[in-house]
Amino acid sequence: MANRYLRIYLNDQLAAGVLWREVAWRARRNNQGTELGRALECVSEAITEDVVTFEQIMRGLGVAPSRLKSGLAIACERAGRLKLNGHLGSYSPLSRFAELDFLAMGIEGKRILWVNLRDFAGLATRLPDVDFEHLIERAEWQRAQLEPFRASAGRHALAGDSTRTGGRR
Repeated sequence: MANRYLRIYLNDQLAAGVLWREVAWRARRNNQGTELGRALECVSEAITEDVVTFEQIMRGLGVAPSRLKSGLAIACERAGRLKLNGHLGSYSPLSRFAELDFLAMGIEGKRILWVNLRDFAGLATRLPDVDFEHLIERAEWQRAQLEPFRASAGRHALAGDSTRTGGRR
């Protein structure tokens, strides 16, 4: 059984993973049929797999997922769609950049999470079937897949660069 703080940490991180999964799915839908959409398809599938892996880790430790925290994460993602993006009722270059920037932060946070669980919680020893090295490498791969699109979207949205970002305008 996991200690009290580890249980809280795991549930907080699961909620964050659910939030990033939802944003990845939304970004994928918003950029469907583009080069960015194809990259997001791969990354969103990997993020979904990471959430499933994380839930398996929690079960392996005897930690029940908090439906409340995960439900709140989904509600926050839905509410986040209401933020102003410079276009009334449509997808904008800022929307694309904000989604990609948020995903980059989440993926980097997930890489740190896998390191924390491996090194600080000692889960590499407690859960020898979990390949933390692979999970860390997969987070790095996800980040690398999105970075060129994130950089291009950032230049387009923030500096007015007209370079295509791989998605719809």
